[in-house]
Amino acid sequence: MRLIITEKNIGDWAAVHVAKRIIEANPTPEKPFVLGLPTGGTPVGMYKRLVQFYKDGILSFENVVTFNMDEYVGLDKDNPQSYWRYMHDNLFDHVNIKPENVNMLNGMVKNEEEEIEECRRYEEKIASYGGIDLFVGGIGPDGHIAFNEPGSSLSSRTRSKELTKDTIIANSRFFGGDLTKVPKVSLTVGVGTVMDAKEVLILVNGASKARALHYAVEEGVNHMWTISALQLHRSGIIVSDEDATLELKVGTYRYFKDIEANNLDTDKLIEEFYAKYKK
Repeated sequence: MRLIITEKNIGDWAAVHVAKRIIEANPTPEKPFVLGLPTGGTPVGMYKRLVQFYKDGILSFENVVTFNMDEYVGLDKDNPQSYWRYMHDNLFDHVNIKPENVNMLNGMVKNEEEEIEECRRYEEKIASYGGIDLFVGGIGPDGHIAFNEPGSSLSSRTRSKELTKDTIIANSRFFGGDLTKVPKVSLTVGVGTVMDAKEVLILVNGASKARALHYAVEEGVNHMWTISALQLHRSGIIVSDEDATLELKVGTYRYFKDIEANNLDTDKLIEEFYAKYKK
């Protein structure tokens, strides 16, 4: 597992990494690049930079297929707080992705039977593309990835999941701080679904995520910190800002800063990216 501790902006680092993977894959309609995507506050900077790459003529989403991590149950796609709306506002409406290549869970399921069917359909759709090439995600303060709350099975697949109080409190900022407006149930890809991707990139920012990063990197694999499953992935990357490293041991911090010394300055990475791919 790689740990990148950026000196500037984790969103820019992630955007360069995602863009390089898409460009180098040279996707076609017959063999698209399959990208897993997150929502929330953390990836907003990444999406802004990806849109800029598209506007600058460097990056195309024409042959990219996306699968989002999760969706709230009970919010239709036109609700301002739905993840369908979030993704269109932050990425899809600003790039040339084909509507039929966008895959999102339907939060308007009416009962358990419909939930099970929707989740089964989603897993089958991912499998039909041969799996996900790159899954990008974030983590919560309690170390959850997607909505796989503490205690979730590390082999779990897409399913419905009740949200913990900590997650509801954390997400209430998107609902005007009103806890009663935050949905209590979501549909989410499982830990196993994420770990099946060929590559996983996790974004971590802020002091509130410091304990989660500690458990992700320095402790053993534990279903109470579902992010720790990344330790078992053949190609896992965490990109973190300085504030999120507050609970890492000094030796751990220095080790990763040293071995990734050439990959930390995002201004330089973006300059090199434009120099290589700008036509």
